[in-house]
Amino acid sequence: MKSYTTGKILVVLSILAAMIFYNSCDKQEKCGCDGDILFSVDSLVLDYSSFYILSEGGSISFQLGYDTYVFCNPVQMYQEYLKIDQGTRIILYGDVYWDCNYITQSSQSSYYNYYKYYNIDVTRMKPLDYGK
Repeated sequence: MKSYTTGKILVVLSILAAMIFYNSCDKQEKCGCDGDILFSVDSLVLDYSSFYILSEGGSISFQLGYDTYVFCNPVQMYQEYLKIDQGTRIILYGDVYWDCNYITQSSQSSYYNYYKYYNIDVTRMKPLDYGK
């Protein structure tokens, strides 16, 4: 009887030790414009017409392949956008973050989502003057 109780205690202790020492809860990346930076964009060239602008700069986004990038600072960058001539190519600089809505929806789905959504904090937007 004593060895049976000792065996149970050892099994419980080994399970507890495994849960404590082999915890797989790594730090999750924070989403949104004040989250953890995924990568930085340096000299991303886009056409003037590539931007989707709603309500005079209330929302600005663009797509690259299957990925959609939504500006963190649309009102500020809309003023810069208006200073650039139509038809001109634009160079963007900034930091990219996960979009929180995308993270929430993709974590609740059992299917792989090819269409990714990011937030981009554009630090600089300027016309491409190459060849002019």
